[in-house]
Amino acid sequence: MPKISSLLPVLLALLSCSTSIAHAGPTLDKTRAAGSLTCGVDFEEVEYTMRDAHGNHSLFDIDICKAIAVAVLGPHAKFTVVPYRDEADALAGLKSGKFDVLATASTSFINTTHSGLGFGPTVFFDYQAFLVNNTMNIATPHDLSGKKVCFLGGTDIQQNVEAYMAREKIKWLPFPFSEEGEMEAAFITHNCAAVTADTSQLAFERIAFKNMAKDFTILPDVIAKDPLSPAYRLDDPQWAQIVNWVVEALIQAEESGVTQANLADSRKSDDPVIMQLLGTQHGWGQYLGLDDAWAANAIEAVGNYGEIFERDLGSKSVMKLDRGANNLWTRGGLMYSRPIR
Repeated sequence: MPKISSLLPVLLALLSCSTSIAHAGPTLDKTRAAGSLTCGVDFEEVEYTMRDAHGNHSLFDIDICKAIAVAVLGPHAKFTVVPYRDEADALAGLKSGKFDVLATASTSFINTTHSGLGFGPTVFFDYQAFLVNNTMNIATPHDLSGKKVCFLGGTDIQQNVEAYMAREKIKWLPFPFSEEGEMEAAFITHNCAAVTADTSQLAFERIAFKNMAKDFTILPDVIAKDPLSPAYRLDDPQWAQIVNWVVEALIQAEESGVTQANLADSRKSDDPVIMQLLGTQHGWGQYLGLDDAWAANAIEAVGNYGEIFERDLGSKSVMKLDRGANNLWTRGGLMYSRPIR
């Protein structure tokens, strides 16, 4: 019977063969050769199209672009934002190869069955809700019974709110508009009791009310879900994994308490998860075709997921959105990182 010591070299050789280490794929090669990442950002101009229902959350999207660029190209990475005015055009641009990652797009049935496109982890749980005037004593959607609700007609927003009100048995008064400015004027003059759209759009509309913005509240009730994720072409599996794991790393950083401010101290941690995340335990970057500091570089550039959200969408931003479902799973939200191991 062979001795264990004599079998050890064979076992190690078999193990090394069975371990998949990523080599540079075409998108990574192209990005490195150009010295810059091309990233699509949807700026959502409602007056341009009513095919979508999002607000302009471009600052958040640009931070997602920056995180991916820095993970791939290092601390001084460059990236080029390719702007679009609605989601449908942005997805078409991605599919045609005009850029290599779209920062956010709806993970709807239509989009995810779009031939040749893949979607990463959710980075923003957007959802359709109601914006109400604080002076009208509306605390829940049931308080809208007998009242007018404004919305852009002929959109998914209309279909969703009609279905929701029917399910909840709320007898309301539909007030459709074809122009956003007219709808906002009707709302601010109390001609309708609420406006319904995705929370990102409602927050963007609320900003336009300037000094009066504090008088309006987005109700937490979910009329319809609209989660957003980075998108990429499916012709390069390695690139898909890079995009996916940059998002996972930002979420894991928040879970592990790693921030922009404490990054240097976190590198001294003996917590295995933090060591693997920040590359102080060597060898983890090779599985993506990157160096070991890929995640640390991204965190240093934009912060962890919570820092990005609060800066661009949350309490420190003009949007003033509550974290809600975008909080960590440990705090009652839905943000959950796959394990880095």
